Amino acid sequence: MVPELPPLPALTRSEGELVDCYLDMVDLLGRINPSRTTDTYAALRAAQALVSRATALKDALTVMHMRGETEVHHATLGRALRVLDGERRSAAVTVAPEPAIGPQEP
Repeated sequence: MVPELPPLPALTRSEGELVDCYLDMVDLLGRINPSRTTDTYAALRAAQALVSRATALKDALTVMHMRGETEVHHATLGRALRVLDGERRSAAVTVAPEPAIGPQEP
């Protein structure tokens, strides 16, 4: 049985779009990460998709600003990111650890 996840915090439509677009970009950046990818074509496709997702993220932030949502409620949005597995997904963006090397023979 899969454990029940905590509920998402209440978000405005724009905040939800901000979180979704941000995570989409994180996923794409993880696929582009040169320390983790092995396929140039997959990285190229992710880089091409990144442009449209960046535009969607900008649009979500523009809507928030135009509606008078001048503050980003980072605690609430951070909770939403954690519920949506943002910590694991963003780990792919970091530089991969160096592979462990066994004892060297003289």
